[in-house]
Amino acid sequence: MSQKNNRIIEIAVLVILIFVVALYFIMNKKIDELSKTYYYLGTVSEVKIFNAKKSNAEDALEDANTILKDIHNKMSAQQDNTEVNKINEKAGISPVAVSNETFNVIESAIKYANLTGGVFDPTIGAISSLWQIGTNNARVPSADEISKNLQLINYKNIELDKNKKTVFLKEKNMRLDLGAIAKGYAADLVCENLKSNDIESAIINLGGNVFVLGNKSGEPYKIGIQAPYEETSTSIGYIKGENTSVVTSGIYERFVKDGDKLYHHMLNPKTGYPFENNLNSVTIVSNKSIDGDALSTSTFGMGLEKGMEFINSKKDVGAIFLTKDKKIYLSDSMKSKFILTDESYKIVE
Repeated sequence: MSQKNNRIIEIAVLVILIFVVALYFIMNKKIDELSKTYYYLGTVSEVKIFNAKKSNAEDALEDANTILKDIHNKMSAQQDNTEVNKINEKAGISPVAVSNETFNVIESAIKYANLTGGVFDPTIGAISSLWQIGTNNARVPSADEISKNLQLINYKNIELDKNKKTVFLKEKNMRLDLGAIAKGYAADLVCENLKSNDIESAIINLGGNVFVLGNKSGEPYKIGIQAPYEETSTSIGYIKGENTSVVTSGIYERFVKDGDKLYHHMLNPKTGYPFENNLNSVTIVSNKSIDGDALSTSTFGMGLEKGMEFINSKKDVGAIFLTKDKKIYLSDSMKSKFILTDESYKIVE
């Protein structure tokens, strides 16, 4: 082989080596922050990833889109042809086969219904479909409409078949609504997927369902507790956390007005109207977002005294209750963790 040919081969090998090295560095380059915004399950969501390989972060954000879209297409009560709507359409007629995801969420919803004595009830759909709060069709139903549909609310009339993975609503016109638990389930799934993509630090925010994965630059995340009726960036205080879920349910989130009367979105399964008490919001701090999602609504419905007693009886769950007169009540596990930053609010010891 001639010297010229040898030189050409050497140059070609060198070019290939340079390309491989460059590709390696591109694929393994770390980003300080990468985020993506989504709109599923009736809310704007965002996932932010910190200090990760760019390729891993991009894959994880695309996976998050797939997960959220899949859950939306299975569990939304506001969209046609979802598994939940198929269950509702077949109420009192026949069982409906569903995916493992939908079955598991409904099973969890029934667990929380039992745990809270029916304060949390996934068959609230018979009433929430009248109010439609959070949609462009929100309205205040008549007393007759509410009275008629109240008799359809009873989680004990949900029949599950674990072997066949079927769900059956025993009475005609019953309706499931998983809006108080599906986002929490979704946040947990997104978190597990981030871990599988070797992401160690991230913030998942599904319309107020916040989950922080790991820490940021070696320090725990500061998770703000939202000030009612203010912009989402305004907080009354914060807690520090790693691998922690923080979920808030408040009367200021979604509502419909009738004159001067405000009707919020958290509906009482016993009356068909929004829960009435002195609470502005309840924030649940837990290891799993599905727990926080279900319990924030439930403890709001229980009210301050019963809700606080309920939370203090549970392990690995904390709560921050905010009343309409700007008082803050902390569960036992939160008393050493919550940091007040807005002096117009007062912590009640």
